[in-house]
Amino acid sequence: MTLWDFGLRLLLKHMTTDNYNNVIVNKPWGFEYLVYQNDKVALWCLYIAKNEKTSMHCHPNKTTGLIVLDGACEINFLSNKFIVKELDKTMIRKSLFHSTKSIGDNGSVIFEIETPNDKYDLVRLDDNYGRVGLPYENSDFEIPKKSDCLWIDDNFNLSHNIFANCLLTIHEVKSSDFFKSLDDSCNFIVLSGGIATNYNINIINPGDIVNITIAKKIIESYNKILSNTFVLTFSKIKQ
Repeated sequence: MTLWDFGLRLLLKHMTTDNYNNVIVNKPWGFEYLVYQNDKVALWCLYIAKNEKTSMHCHPNKTTGLIVLDGACEINFLSNKFIVKELDKTMIRKSLFHSTKSIGDNGSVIFEIETPNDKYDLVRLDDNYGRVGLPYENSDFEIPKKSDCLWIDDNFNLSHNIFANCLLTIHEVKSSDFFKSLDDSCNFIVLSGGIATNYNINIINPGDIVNITIAKKIIESYNKILSNTFVLTFSKIKQ
């Protein structure tokens, strides 16, 4: 990072708020708001209206995980694209340009988890709404949170267990037996802690979205559960 880039970054941080706990950030494609954050991750809820899409953007310094709660989306990259439906997930590495388009009839609700927590780590390459070269939205785009917004407090309590036609549950994981008890179709987000090898190399970390079949394979060989491990699981409510 050049001195100019560092100075610009500090200026952008001064122009925008660091506290998103109580606001919704309006976007030209819908809106988003913070659900949970700690010193490693930030979990956001996004609503993207039908046929609208985010900018083609990347995050040079953070990894992003996406999971669709309701609706369906087309994830576009510079050279390919694919469709994700309810409870499908994808992980996006640092500096990978991507755009998310809602193709759900009533729009799409998505969880996005970012590691590390940094809203200013954003580069827009292309945008339908004229935001190329602009930073993350400032306080002019913020409105107060509503009562139906989801929230997870510092003690890992959920404000709603039913959200976007899904049953959401937070578990404190103290043993690898927890993963054996879950259905193979389950996905979970790691909010804190994780799984490590016996020689202390972390292999599942905060911010990861993991399918239980993958977790079960990992714990066959490596099953050291780190202290303070909390995960958020999802299941679709049958209509």
